Amino acid sequence: MKTYKFKLYQHKRNKHLHRSINAAGNIYNHCIALHKRFYRMFGKSLNKNKLQKHIAKLRRKNEYWQQVNAQAVQDITDRIERAYDLFFKYHSKGVRPPNFRKRIKYKSFTLKQNGYKFLDENKIRIGKLVYRFWKSRDIEGKIKTVTIKRSPLGEVFMFVVTDYVDFGVKAMSGKGAGFDFGLNNFLTCSDGTNIDSPLFLKQSLKKLRLASRNHSTRKKGSKGREKARKNLVRVHEKVTNRRTDWLWKLAHELTDKFDYLYFETLNLKGMQRLWGRKIGDLAFSEFMKILEYVAEKKGKIVSYIDQWYPSSKTCSECDHVLDKLSLCTRYWTCPNCGTKHGRDENASVNILRVGTSTLRLGDVSLSQIAISA
Repeated sequence: MKTYKFKLYQHKRNKHLHRSINAAGNIYNHCIALHKRFYRMFGKSLNKNKLQKHIAKLRRKNEYWQQVNAQAVQDITDRIERAYDLFFKYHSKGVRPPNFRKRIKYKSFTLKQNGYKFLDENKIRIGKLVYRFWKSRDIEGKIKTVTIKRSPLGEVFMFVVTDYVDFGVKAMSGKGAGFDFGLNNFLTCSDGTNIDSPLFLKQSLKKLRLASRNHSTRKKGSKGREKARKNLVRVHEKVTNRRTDWLWKLAHELTDKFDYLYFETLNLKGMQRLWGRKIGDLAFSEFMKILEYVAEKKGKIVSYIDQWYPSSKTCSECDHVLDKLSLCTRYWTCPNCGTKHGRDENASVNILRVGTSTLRLGDVSLSQIAISA
């Protein structure tokens, strides 16, 4: 599966897409209300087929809802059903059922087999109207879905999902590396290199504070407040775009250099409680999702070691494990062999050794990597 993102031209006819998105949000909230009522009465979720038949009857009488394609309505009910399935399966772990959304926060609708048609060049017909988009690249594969999504700035984007799969055979060099995440260095590699994080949010913090203060001081409902809101969104979007661009480039750089990449398993929720905003700025979770996608596309391997393996406390020379090692200790000397270690450098070497042994690519015995803290 491959997803293409295109931006639609700004035009007054885009208001029809905004109305369709608002109507889809209205249908979504109505479905949520029916689900909540059914759950209160019977303690289970509403059958999807019955719900679709009920909405189909209502759409015949409601012209506003008819702005949403029938298959987009089916997609809404499918997503709600999946959300309730997850709720019933994992509610003991804190998963909550889907809830209502404000109209302004409902952002998209999805078309499957019909409701759209691609025309010559860079045009697409949605419903009865034709829209132009910036066609930055050709669409490969059979189109599965087309999603229309609006941004907080009111811009409209089109996401096209196809069944295209790249079957190209990639040459493998056999190189591998272990990586240790850190707060001072984004990544510490087992080959001795360090990758610093630009911390884009921290760089733009002053602009964000000014834009946020300007927005909060404007009168609610005024044109000035809406203008200030859009300015605040632009600052946030710039931070997000810069970070995402850097993460994609880093993922391609690492997968071009190494065939096997080993990482520690992080407890991001615990880290968020300890270091707050900085963890969000580093975006470890987002980076791993991007890296896994790029690695799969290139035929590379991304592997994780056990979360409880003491990579920082284990001497990479003699396998001696320290009893305690505080977070503020950046360097330590092994009491067994006398080797001086940098905390992150030592951890990355241990992650490489454990990772290669797990995949049967290294010569470290499994008894050594089974040591727990």
